[in-house]
Amino acid sequence: MAERKDLTSGRARRAIKIGGLASQVGSSYLWTSLRRPFLSTGRYDRELLDTHLKNARRIVEGSQQLRGAFMKLIQMLSTRADLLPGEALDILKATQSSVPPMDYPLIAKQIRREFSKSPEQLFASFEHEAFAAASLGQVHRARLKSGEEVAVKIQYPGVDATVEQDLGNLKLLLRTLQAIAGDIMRQKIETKTIFTELAERLREELDYVTEARNIAEFNRLLAGDEDIVLPRVIKNLSSRRVLTMTYVDGYRLGDIFGPHTDAKLRAWVARKYYCLVWRQILEFGVLHTDPQPGNYLVSYHPKLGILDFGSVRHFSEPVRKASLQLAQAIIAGDDRAMAAALVKLGYIDRTQAPAPMVKIIYLLFEPVITDRPYHPDEFDAIAKAATVSEIAFEHKLYKSPRHSIFLIRALIGLDGIMKGLGAKLNYAALFRECVRHAVKARSTD
Repeated sequence: MAERKDLTSGRARRAIKIGGLASQVGSSYLWTSLRRPFLSTGRYDRELLDTHLKNARRIVEGSQQLRGAFMKLIQMLSTRADLLPGEALDILKATQSSVPPMDYPLIAKQIRREFSKSPEQLFASFEHEAFAAASLGQVHRARLKSGEEVAVKIQYPGVDATVEQDLGNLKLLLRTLQAIAGDIMRQKIETKTIFTELAERLREELDYVTEARNIAEFNRLLAGDEDIVLPRVIKNLSSRRVLTMTYVDGYRLGDIFGPHTDAKLRAWVARKYYCLVWRQILEFGVLHTDPQPGNYLVSYHPKLGILDFGSVRHFSEPVRKASLQLAQAIIAGDDRAMAAALVKLGYIDRTQAPAPMVKIIYLLFEPVITDRPYHPDEFDAIAKAATVSEIAFEHKLYKSPRHSIFLIRALIGLDGIMKGLGAKLNYAALFRECVRHAVKARSTD
């Protein structure tokens, strides 16, 4: 794939591209829907799947051209099994891998704009080729004049302007997907909630000062965990659009996926990552919500390294407490306590019968209520999502509180990483341990 020289910018140009994409997607589903009365059930299902796959490819190609907010939206949609089948989601997940970096002169110009000095003036050495590139920026290795190795994250020039443009234009694509979910998939999604949450998280990701605060916060929260390694921010070489951090070395998490890696190491990483996620949700109320394997490293000790703190969700204390109450109710098999926690979390109203939502919880939390060694591949997330969608449609369970948007993203990411590591563990016992730890840690609150 050719390197990208700059962002596709300009309100009109980006609006035309996104509008054209939404039109293509919508038209293809409309054509498939119109053909439905003339096709057998099997033939229609095959054509619908083919339409899903073609549109997923269209969306990925569009996101690679536009980057910015559009690519971030697609990354989030790649976790929504209520919108598209697994085969199409696998295509959308291509947006989670690295994208072609921008040319060095554009990056050097951005650094000069922030600090009035070139990279060569600020650092003892600065590698011209990025070692990581994503939707909003890219990362270069460098060396401080003190000799310390650092990673320098630079936001793409002009990306902040394109994000604001995209947030206006993306509503069209979201409305298209909402109509598809309703007319074709027989599902109802609340696009306003998704849009509002996405907009807030994107604006936070554009401000590297916020990310620097997130790094400092995680260093404080995890200070007592010797198995975790985190970067430190170099304040005098960081700004709103440039973030300089100490370099964290190790293997990418995805590199240890699969049977070729030592089983004991994969089991250690699985336990560590699994407990880390639940500790954030139940104890801290602060969650790293970008669960791409590329955002985690495994060092040689071993230690688990965490990278990229742009997407962090802070939950209110009532939400954290209710999440812990829900976890305790799941362990106890207490349907009444579970229903009370679900009301507090905003998934159901007090006037609704809680039984369907409780059934959904039991389906989704199968690994933590199955008290035996459990292989992650036993949990068929796509099939479970389809069953959940049927229950939700039948009982009109359409509430999706804002705090759940990125929580669900993190939990789907957890499932994916557990499957990648493939460690057969007693996840029910691990979950009970996480809950006990959270209760003990917060007992003085």
